[in-house]
Amino acid sequence: MDLSVLIPARNEEWLKQTIDDVLAHSEGETEVIAVLDGAWADPPIPQHERVTVVYHPESVGQRAAINEAARISQAEFVMKLDAHCAVEQGFDVKLMAECGDDWIVVPRMYNLHVFDWVCDACGHSWYMGPDPEECGKCGSSEGFHRQLVWEPRWSRKTDFARFNSELRFKYWGSYKSRPEAAGEIADLMCFVGAGWFLRRDWYWEIGGCDEGHGSWGQQGVEMACKGWLSGGRVVVNKQTWFAHMFRTRGGFSFPYPMTHGQQEHARTYSRELWLGNKWDRAVRPFSWILEHFWPVPDWDEETLAELKAMER
Repeated sequence: MDLSVLIPARNEEWLKQTIDDVLAHSEGETEVIAVLDGAWADPPIPQHERVTVVYHPESVGQRAAINEAARISQAEFVMKLDAHCAVEQGFDVKLMAECGDDWIVVPRMYNLHVFDWVCDACGHSWYMGPDPEECGKCGSSEGFHRQLVWEPRWSRKTDFARFNSELRFKYWGSYKSRPEAAGEIADLMCFVGAGWFLRRDWYWEIGGCDEGHGSWGQQGVEMACKGWLSGGRVVVNKQTWFAHMFRTRGGFSFPYPMTHGQQEHARTYSRELWLGNKWDRAVRPFSWILEHFWPVPDWDEETLAELKAMER
């Protein structure tokens, strides 16, 4: 195989749809390795020659699942993908065509419109959300069904992101107006952890996913920092895209249990690792990232100077 698409999944009802989408839209020698982390897939995953399924009766965590899938892979490239995503036709060959030896590549991202609710009484439909109690048009509460849409929301596009001084992910839409953001391949400071691509050897060269963070959280920050501080490059490829379902509306819960304490652990671990320049594979100091993208919102000259002083 040229590419292994690594999908960690726990209680993900759109996993089968995601796998079918990857298989339908790949044009190279691309396979899927899905790790069912603590629960069988529902609906189930049909057998397919390009699909490997690993099942854990007890959850090992998202990062551990990604690493396990990457260890199984024998492909030249790997791509981590969430279990509720769609991809463009030929996404794989487009990503493989534009990937340096030490790059991490992120396709252009859209929001994914997965389904609409439809009122059984009057046929009125509306955008996906929690289980409805009544129809907003006719007031009926007799019954509803979901109608699959599975299309990108073309008006909800993301190319650029960053992190703030607490290393929290932030969208950075205004960056697109800067000269360095032009072109089909452009540098990224940070990205959403839902989908990213690199050579498999380079994935292990930078340590894979650091399970010290915990199961989930800070993944985009982690991989972006590893990409840059290792001496490599992190880019967006605007020539292809993936679409990701965001759990931003009531009724969509995260499949992995995540307490406030676990979230704070991931953030604290991340800050200590990167701001403290404690990553043992770094060839650049953390301040290099800030200077490369300067000016960066939420960062000031005084903070940058303090970081550089600590790095001496």
